[in-house]
Amino acid sequence: MEIITEFLAGIVGDAFEKCGYDRSMGRVTMSDRLDLCQFQCNGAFEGAKRYKKAPFIIADEVVAAMDKSLFSKAEAVRPGFINLTLSDGELLKFACDAAGEVPAVNAGETIVIDYGGPNVAKPLHIGHLRSAVIGESIKRILKACGARVIGDIHLGDWGLQIGLIISELKHRHPDWRCFAPDFDEGSDTFPDITIEDLSEIYPFASKKSKEDDGFKREALKATADLQKGQAGYMAVWKKIMAVSVPDLKQIYNRLNVSFDCWYGESDAEKYVDKLMEALRGKNLVRESDGALVVDVAKDDDTAEIPPVIVKKSDGSNIYATTDLATIIQRQCDFSPNKILYITDSRQSLHFEQVFRCARLAQLIPDDTALEFLGFGTVNGPDGKPFKTRDGGTMRLEELLNMASAAALEKLNESAHMSDEEDNEQKTDKAEKIGIAAIKFGDLINQKSKDYIFDMSKFLAFEGKTGPYILYTVTRINSILKKLNVPYDSNIKPSEIYSDIERELYLKMALSADTVIKAAADRAPNIICENLYQTAALFSRFYHDNRIIDEPNAAKRENWTALIITVRKVLMLYLNLLGIEAVDSM
Repeated sequence: MEIITEFLAGIVGDAFEKCGYDRSMGRVTMSDRLDLCQFQCNGAFEGAKRYKKAPFIIADEVVAAMDKSLFSKAEAVRPGFINLTLSDGELLKFACDAAGEVPAVNAGETIVIDYGGPNVAKPLHIGHLRSAVIGESIKRILKACGARVIGDIHLGDWGLQIGLIISELKHRHPDWRCFAPDFDEGSDTFPDITIEDLSEIYPFASKKSKEDDGFKREALKATADLQKGQAGYMAVWKKIMAVSVPDLKQIYNRLNVSFDCWYGESDAEKYVDKLMEALRGKNLVRESDGALVVDVAKDDDTAEIPPVIVKKSDGSNIYATTDLATIIQRQCDFSPNKILYITDSRQSLHFEQVFRCARLAQLIPDDTALEFLGFGTVNGPDGKPFKTRDGGTMRLEELLNMASAAALEKLNESAHMSDEEDNEQKTDKAEKIGIAAIKFGDLINQKSKDYIFDMSKFLAFEGKTGPYILYTVTRINSILKKLNVPYDSNIKPSEIYSDIERELYLKMALSADTVIKAAADRAPNIICENLYQTAALFSRFYHDNRIIDEPNAAKRENWTALIITVRKVLMLYLNLLGIEAVDSM
């Protein structure tokens, strides 16, 4: 399929070239003054500087040389703009070709996306929301553009939190065989641990370690012993993983977030020796207070970049160690062209250190990109990180339950629920609407920015919200059902009757450009904005016209084709955001 702005740039570029100018000056963008034109080229201004001519002279020459067969209007406007408006027939062709389709501009690329990043044995909280939903959307956008994309959750399963749990369990159950020196995994049994146990033990042990230095030293030693493969501690770790991972999957499934790899820091352990060998082979390692570090500062740094610690003084690994080892693992497994890290902006220094160390050690080819995509925090109405009413950190499951319950209440209050639906259907619909509210409310923001979490605003059926988008889709569904037309009907439009239709078709013709820009900028908010704009344009069209009751059969068929095309674009955008539609509201 053709990307409309690239196609038009080719036509205008040909004209520049015919006139003896550089064809690259034919770049075309959408006009922000649709009352004047649909597209605009400003290349004559660049040409004026390069060729020492007045821009309007260049613009006049180019328009005169241009193939104008596709346009209803192509004109040079002083002081040097080239304004273009497609004929309705060409606009319809581009819009129908683009609807629901994305050119494979990233074909041939392999991209690993590191997102999610929760610690096992700890419940997900609101701080885990952004990495999950942003990462999932970027993964879907890049896949739509033809890339081979591998989503990796990168579990925190090998650090101090495991040592804390092991130490606390040892205090509570010193008689457990896993804590005996002669523990045998093959013959010794191991008591059950539940997710409820872990939810109680971890915060208790974490608090205890802050108040008791002796207990913290025990936990640090337990962590080091686990990483060295102590059999009893490995048995505890396996049990923790067995109960934690299914619980994590259940929450991520509710968010419509999935991962291709459920690797953890523990999976990178076997690459640590290879990492240390690479670092020593390049003479990068030195000792500092018993720890092993790598200097990554550069002479032109404007801020201090501390050395990377790759081994603690007790021989244990830390985040930098496993992140570097994971780069080796990903290179071995996937040979990626790019590795994207989607995490809190406050980790930017850590990843700058890790990336520099990876480059110095040549862990990956020089042309493999390492990208840190930091995101802002989710804040409450007071502008501070979002908390529960009692000041604690809100669990993600609790947040999703709140959204689902609030959506159900709002549906019942606003008569958006059919009496024919049973309780299970109503609950399922409310769940999807609640999740859509949360995800759209997050993704509409630039990922690097903080935002205010406002449940009532996010759940509104009007404005830039997930429920508004879903309601727009269900409105189209309802019309098509009444017309007895399948959602995927291949009815094609042949005529445009109004400016609002023309603007709507133009917006849809640019959907491929929208997705490509969102992929290049790693910016789901671009999808959100265009999704809302498309839905809002449709709503204006809907309120101006009685589609079902239109007596003119040709007009009714053209309008039917229009709303089918709108639905395709809306569904494409929703899928790229990881938001599920509902059939009716």
